[in-house]
Amino acid sequence: MVGPIVDLDAPLERDTIVEVRHGKMKPMPGLTIESDIDKSIVDGPIWVSKTGIDGDEHDMTFHGGPTKAVHAYCSAHYTSWQTSHPSTAPRFTPGAFGENLVFVHLNERNVCIGDIFAVGPSAPSSTSATLTLQVSQPRQPCFKLNHRFGLKNFAPETTRLSRTGWYFRVLEEGWVENGMEIRLVDRKYAEWTLERLQGVLYRGAEGAAEMQFLLGVEELTDEIKGVVRRRLTKLEGATKKKEVLWTDWKVVDKVQQTRRITSFSFAAVHDKVDATPEAGSHVKLRLPNGLVRAYSIVHGSRGRFALGIARDENSRGGSKYLHEHVSVGDILQIGSITPGIKPNAMASNHVFIVAGIGITAFLWLVEEMVGVNWNVQVHYAVRSAEEMPFRTQLEKLGSRAVVYDKSKGERMDVESVIKGMPWNSQVYVCGPRRLMDDAVKAAQDTGLGEKDVHFEAFGADVGGDPFEVVIRDKEDRTVLVTEEETLLEVLQREFGDVVGSSCEVGNCGTCKVKLRCGKVDHRGTALSAEEKKSEMLSCVSRGVGKIEIEIGE
Repeated sequence: MVGPIVDLDAPLERDTIVEVRHGKMKPMPGLTIESDIDKSIVDGPIWVSKTGIDGDEHDMTFHGGPTKAVHAYCSAHYTSWQTSHPSTAPRFTPGAFGENLVFVHLNERNVCIGDIFAVGPSAPSSTSATLTLQVSQPRQPCFKLNHRFGLKNFAPETTRLSRTGWYFRVLEEGWVENGMEIRLVDRKYAEWTLERLQGVLYRGAEGAAEMQFLLGVEELTDEIKGVVRRRLTKLEGATKKKEVLWTDWKVVDKVQQTRRITSFSFAAVHDKVDATPEAGSHVKLRLPNGLVRAYSIVHGSRGRFALGIARDENSRGGSKYLHEHVSVGDILQIGSITPGIKPNAMASNHVFIVAGIGITAFLWLVEEMVGVNWNVQVHYAVRSAEEMPFRTQLEKLGSRAVVYDKSKGERMDVESVIKGMPWNSQVYVCGPRRLMDDAVKAAQDTGLGEKDVHFEAFGADVGGDPFEVVIRDKEDRTVLVTEEETLLEVLQREFGDVVGSSCEVGNCGTCKVKLRCGKVDHRGTALSAEEKKSEMLSCVSRGVGKIEIEIGE
């Protein structure tokens, strides 16, 4: 039922608490993870401590704690949600966002960073404590909102429209009850409503000066400052050309995981190297034999990372050299460490379909997802148990990982895996060509979109017929790409690092260039069908005959 229309922009210094809610952790429908989003109304007064309302449980991965003790939400937003999403309108009722306090008028447009509110009568009795709350940050919603309302990508809509709700920290503990008054007692940043702050966080609405100011606001949480800092770094780096800097790293461990696969652990030689890889990153190695190769990082921290490398019998010198000639104590040069996989944080479920060495592309990412309480399943095909690398890490996944042992006659049915996935699942695939082809067909048959499936190739098909390339923004200079060369190799040889690169197997999209004219044999997985109309991956894709491109400055 649609409620009354409320002027959300009207200045307001007091409101009434319509509902007080708390809840317990419980499994989300259709998933194995638990959430505290389902809360019930509290009858009568209840105590609020520094960590929240008495009896209210939190998923401490992202919620709860002193800076997120109490979640508040404006009930007027539910009226708008019912109108914009009529198919799920019955779900949009007070409490549906998992809030503790429900208001009618207080909202992101009239509540400011650091606002201090008192709860209860203005002249409390000497025997009762006055609950005092301070606005600490807007809520940053996750996939659980999508799952709760049955709407894909609903959470980003809440941030775009500034209807997320917000968190209070508790300055003074006290009692709260339905019907109590809440009133503003101090406002330090009147020009910084939560809506304006969310413009910085999600809509690029402010410049560097405003971001620097926010970093100095003591009342703002470290979580939000981290987001602001990343936005500022991105803004400041937008005009800077990123150069590849090769640095020395020492091999500190070499372990034979299987007959074919060996892991190599590296540590930065110099303390000044401030490289911290992220899960899903690629790293470029320059070998003493002159070859440059890119590999997926299977684990890392500041100044350290590990790789898992399979010996390729058809190696052109990369994996063979590492297996036969690189030992503990050797120094290798490392180039850029580039984030590769960007997981869909709005998916309710994450399904990994991998085979053999393909596990290295996703293993760290899977561990990170499990660590933040995401719903994950891994389907892993191996030749035999003896051919399974990183066994310890995989065993820690428990029932989340299903291993298919070919030597025992076990076979992964990719079609069944994809068709049996829960609603709003994201798929990640890495393996040999047959596995990738099976996944493509199953995804198409199931009606999954391009963005629902991420493909990660562990080998690049780069050869083909020679072709000519006219570089329009380099004085129409023409270059020839021979049968065994890639366009990327030719461009970097002729123009240096104007065109960046990372994975060099068509996964990440770092090396894409603008296609101005001509036919292209598109390879790799980083570009969508729409992007392929005007771009190409220079590391794997090949022109047909003669093409024209732009590479930028």
